[in-house]
Amino acid sequence: MKSSTIGILAMIGSCTIWGLSGLFYKQLVQVPAIEILAHRTVWSFLFFVLLLGVQGRLGHVRGSFANWRSFCLTIVAALMISANWFLFIWAIETEQATQSSIGYYIYPLVAVVLGRMLFSERLTPLQWVAIGIAAIGVCVLTYGLGGAPWIALTLAITFAIYGVIKKQLSVGPVVSVTAEVLLVVPFAVIFLLLTWHNGQGAFGRDLATTGLLILAGPLTAVPLILFSIAAWRTSMATVGLVGYLNPTLQFICAVIVFSEPFTSWHVTAFSMIWTALAVYSAVLWSQERATRKAAVAATVSGTTVM
Repeated sequence: MKSSTIGILAMIGSCTIWGLSGLFYKQLVQVPAIEILAHRTVWSFLFFVLLLGVQGRLGHVRGSFANWRSFCLTIVAALMISANWFLFIWAIETEQATQSSIGYYIYPLVAVVLGRMLFSERLTPLQWVAIGIAAIGVCVLTYGLGGAPWIALTLAITFAIYGVIKKQLSVGPVVSVTAEVLLVVPFAVIFLLLTWHNGQGAFGRDLATTGLLILAGPLTAVPLILFSIAAWRTSMATVGLVGYLNPTLQFICAVIVFSEPFTSWHVTAFSMIWTALAVYSAVLWSQERATRKAAVAATVSGTTVM
């Protein structure tokens, strides 16, 4: 099987797990979101430690704390991903999964804006058009719902900031996530011990709930590992396009499975956001093709000179 095919399959697997994870967390609505987050942190940390231990890479985690800058970046990354995880779980529990899907739809466009602001990355006119259309869509939804879709915006912004930080870390994705979770684990353990001491903890209440809480660890770790495989084996254009499978599955779960309201305001806003993403994806794909052609031309030119 070709390396690119493996990458695409890994990306599909990653996005499918992420997109359908709402179905999983819906089974834990009786457990407070903060408690689920604590268990997700602890069990994913144990999973990552086991994985890196088997691979003999556990010592690489120290690279995230090699200097003050890396340490600070890892702290911010840990805060961003923890806030993102919590808000997603909370959105599922409070029947606002539709907003969650909006957040992950507009995340790529927020990331583009941050890239322009922080790294002076140049944007094409069409990319500005895509950002403008998406912004209008969010404004339409804000007007129609009588308030800003803050869950969607916060999910998009926290994940975009998280991506910006990951771009500046020298260690690999699995190692860096392990370091991030390591910083949060002590707080998660203290919270769970206090909850258990007060007789309010869900862990051990019944076999099904306990099993689901433990399973939250692998459910967090596996898609991240698949995503890292995809990022290494496929182009960023392919990763970006296949990545829309995640919010699409979230959207289907929210509207069809969870029967959340989908008003005419949602239809208008989603149509504009999808249009923006289509424009953005076309630009991304065009840039990827141009890069490939340039690389082929350079290779041919080098061969000719030799």
